[in-house]
Amino acid sequence: MNLCIDQGNSWTKIGVFQNNTLIEAKSYQNFGQSELATIQQNYKIDNLIVSSVTTDNFDEWMVVNEYKNYLHLTHQTPLPIKNHYQTPVTLGKDRLAAVIGAAYICPNSDLLVIDAGTAITYDFIDAAGNYFGGNIAPGVELRYRSLHEHTKKLPLIHPSHNKSLPLLGQNTTSAIECGVIHGVCFEIDGYIDHLKLKYSQLSTFLTGGSIFCFDTKLKNPIFAESNLVLIGLNRILEYNVQK
Repeated sequence: MNLCIDQGNSWTKIGVFQNNTLIEAKSYQNFGQSELATIQQNYKIDNLIVSSVTTDNFDEWMVVNEYKNYLHLTHQTPLPIKNHYQTPVTLGKDRLAAVIGAAYICPNSDLLVIDAGTAITYDFIDAAGNYFGGNIAPGVELRYRSLHEHTKKLPLIHPSHNKSLPLLGQNTTSAIECGVIHGVCFEIDGYIDHLKLKYSQLSTFLTGGSIFCFDTKLKNPIFAESNLVLIGLNRILEYNVQK
């Protein structure tokens, strides 16, 4: 069995895989030795991969010799794709893992991968497995918070599961919600439409904690996969175990 740990900006997400099948995924606000011990009690973990976009302190308390293979994802880790990013040391590991996860699910395809979390990232990988980079934009909560903190009277709005929004808000609260959500949708559809001019068979993957805000509001079809980063981490782990 493989254990994949993805430490993001706000949450730590873990995935347990058996024969490349995800059998458990769970999120933690705080993840440490006791949480890891519980997982080890429930599963016989052979291989472990850790990815962190915030700190790199996992090695300090993990007993790495308990595993057949332990991999701490860095910019030097061998990958099953061709990474052409100019500054790989600064590339978010979650972005990289999401792209690799999408390429594993849909191989030999031109892919746009959108991860909607604290930030919204847009990353492209072509059908030959070449990754050149992407863009980073403020996430939904950051947009709400920015409007509240940088104006004098606009209230703080929190993301909702409201699936039906008018194009134009009819009060200040709905004006903010419609402005942010529709703005992100137009942004996403714009990227898809632009890339399709060159890559007509483009497929789009959407992942991240905020996908519920707009996954049904987009003009273009998408594949929604909430565990895309974990799938990518498992692919990286398997690639290195098999080397």
